Amino acid sequence: MSDARHPQICVAIACGGTGGHLFPGFAVGRELLRTGCSVRLLVSPKEVDQQAVKAVRGMEVSILPAVGLQRGQRVAFLVGFLKSYQTARRIFRERPPQVVLGMGGFTSAPPILAGRRSGARTFLHESNTIPGRANRWLARVVDRAFVGFQTTVPLLPRVGVSVTGTPVREEFCGQSAEQCRKSMGLDLATPVLLVMGGSQGAGGINRLMFEAVRLLAESALRPQVIHLTGLADAQAAQRVYSAAGIRAVVFPFYDRMETALGAATLAISRAGASSLAELAAARLPSILIPFPAAADNHQYFNARAFEGSGAALLLPQSTANPARLVEMVAQICGSDTARDSMRRALTRWHMPGAAAEIARLMLAELPASAGARCSATAGGTPQPPSGGSELSFQTGVAAGGVER
Repeated sequence: MSDARHPQICVAIACGGTGGHLFPGFAVGRELLRTGCSVRLLVSPKEVDQQAVKAVRGMEVSILPAVGLQRGQRVAFLVGFLKSYQTARRIFRERPPQVVLGMGGFTSAPPILAGRRSGARTFLHESNTIPGRANRWLARVVDRAFVGFQTTVPLLPRVGVSVTGTPVREEFCGQSAEQCRKSMGLDLATPVLLVMGGSQGAGGINRLMFEAVRLLAESALRPQVIHLTGLADAQAAQRVYSAAGIRAVVFPFYDRMETALGAATLAISRAGASSLAELAAARLPSILIPFPAAADNHQYFNARAFEGSGAALLLPQSTANPARLVEMVAQICGSDTARDSMRRALTRWHMPGAAAEIARLMLAELPASAGARCSATAGGTPQPPSGGSELSFQTGVAAGGVER
């Protein structure tokens, strides 16, 4: 990013709901802090959000009421949407932002609308190949959209679109496998499978792995496992691996994803765009099992793009079985040539400057006097809003995560 400083420019980033929204938002926030901007993260009350923001430093964090559109719950959605909008309006009246960025999902909609009402420039980021319903709608009202895939551009025809990639932290690049394995108590010479279903786990992947453990234990490969299960299956996973004699470390939630990816030989993962961006940054080969209930089947199309370039193998959940999974694991882990080929293909998908580019493009749309109103309102010192829940964490830098 350029060395230009932007003191007293206030930026609000709506990034709650899933790790796939949270962690790219954190990455953009870090880049904005480097320019001198003040940054406020707007998150949901979900447990994944509350765990993730514990590591935030230098950014204010406000909690908005949850917004989620589920079948048969339209009234609840409208009530939550209105409450979130009113909370965002109250926050923005106390400290008006010059920029509001939404990282996707319906959680982004109320802050973007509140930002427009307060006179802010508004932006959205769509990380998936197929835009979600919220982003398709928000594209009609924002000033610019940023996307992770070139193929997404024609699907957002009503707004100017920049292909930036999906932001990830620089810590995902160049990790030492030896150091990462030592820090996790793993053997240095034995292959490591990283099994992950995203920030909240994935029951389908967990069940498939539990059924495949016996075959893995009987195979010549006999790998070690790092399994990020989500809360529901952590104890069951411990019992399954222990019974099979497989060396495994199990976490319901893990906030040092750069270490987990750095330790791994191969990942078995969902195909959310944030997951894929982190796999690309870490150059980690993967078997992708898309979440079959994802909106518009977008995870399948994400995975197909990676598979088509040779960066991953695709295993649809509907056709997955333990024997096929173990066969694919052996195909990759048993061949240096296969892994090297996948790593080269992953290079195409890694866009290391995504967060900095998003920050630069947003700030470039502001007039030179953009910070004046914020400075006058805030008196040069960020203040918690009276109507929002304010958290201030000073324990480290936000850790990367993966989307379900």
